[in-house]
Amino acid sequence: MQPLQSAKQEAIEAIQKLPDNVDLDEIVYRLYVINKIQQGMQDVEAGRAISHEELTREIEQW
Repeated sequence: MQPLQSAKQEAIEAIQKLPDNVDLDEIVYRLYVINKIQQGMQDVEAGRAISHEELTREIEQW
């Protein structure tokens, strides 16, 4: 696992990996996705997630 970085540093690194001709909407979208992935990983680590099997059962009840 990599060391914790500030949100600003993570954003800078993510933006630097994009091509030079990227538009602002794509930059904002990429940062949004990175943020949501990190939030999801934190939820899993904190036990705020359900298993695949539990999700399947919930979907079947719809």
